[in-house]
Amino acid sequence: MAVLAGCTPTPEATLNTSSAATSSSSTLSSPGSAPSSTAPASTAATPSTTASAPATPARATLTAPTDTATGLAVPWSAIVLPDGTVLVSERDSAMVKRVTTDGRTTTVGTVSGVAPSGEGGLLGLAVDRRSYGSSPFLYAYFSTQSDNRVVRIPVDAQGRLGAPTAILTGIPRAANHNGGRVAFGPDGYLYVTTGDATTQPNAQNLASLGGKILRITTDGKPAPGNPFPGSAVWSYGHRNVQGIAWDASGRMWASEFGQNTWDELNIITPGSNYGWPTVEGAEARSGLVDPVRQWRPDDSSPSGIAIGPDGSVLLAALKGESLWKVSVNADGSTGEPRRLLRGDYGRLRDVLTGPDGNVWVVTNNTSRGTPKAGDDRIVRLPQSLTG
Repeated sequence: MAVLAGCTPTPEATLNTSSAATSSSSTLSSPGSAPSSTAPASTAATPSTTASAPATPARATLTAPTDTATGLAVPWSAIVLPDGTVLVSERDSAMVKRVTTDGRTTTVGTVSGVAPSGEGGLLGLAVDRRSYGSSPFLYAYFSTQSDNRVVRIPVDAQGRLGAPTAILTGIPRAANHNGGRVAFGPDGYLYVTTGDATTQPNAQNLASLGGKILRITTDGKPAPGNPFPGSAVWSYGHRNVQGIAWDASGRMWASEFGQNTWDELNIITPGSNYGWPTVEGAEARSGLVDPVRQWRPDDSSPSGIAIGPDGSVLLAALKGESLWKVSVNADGSTGEPRRLLRGDYGRLRDVLTGPDGNVWVVTNNTSRGTPKAGDDRIVRLPQSLTG
């Protein structure tokens, strides 16, 4: 069962080359340039930016989109290690693979205890880049037969994975809506996104770990300064968040799957209620936070997000088969989204700034999409395409 102090949780490869065209057409609704909210005030501080992530590396020159890895099986999360290699999780095989910029792909381990089914399996990966050199641990979110959980995995001197230790258990799981993204924030704490596990009341129930963004220590305890005493909950009222990222000003952004009406891009503030299942999309209701951008699910269905080299928010779209780019102004307001890669690579699961300074995208066609030869793949994108 979950370790949520003071609360009762809910039970429960080859190197290739290709090119792609761009499209800037946009079919979405703009609920406003900044989030509206009358959510209860929180006593928690927003994440400090004094210990921000490492600077973006010098950018390699590309003239066209370039396949970095091919032949992946249902990849879900991709993260950059301090040595400049990339780790990728495979949802159904529970394998973690290392990818280099020159296209070499090796398996570094298979995570034990993973029980893939539906949208569950081995999902998000994270490392604390600031301590990785002295304490090399990989953090992973995955589904078991009975729950979703976060584990800590030692990494040996050869980069191979050891046995996982559970640090947070009892996150509700189901065939769908498992959330699954993990990332270290600029404050050094681990943020975890969870879905409502198709039980909508979980999202508004502060005693449940489902339908939340959580903020924990590396031991899985509620992080100091969380808005609800003794609780790991950072924000709530979420349906299925699968992407989180922080911009240079310390603002936390999150992508969220809607049901039938609106997918969302939100700015996350501690203690805030994002409305699900009471609302979907922007409705300007008292006590609820509206998204800064919203899309019809056919155009988006966003999973991973990243802050691009130019400071824009980039969203990997599954059903929309696109990369959405949302520019961000100094005050957090957003420009009109641009739609990139429309249909060029099928479903996109994740996006990141790679070790070469370029934007990388991870496809997701071997599960629900229409795979092409070489799928699934990781593609590096040139600056002329992404900015």
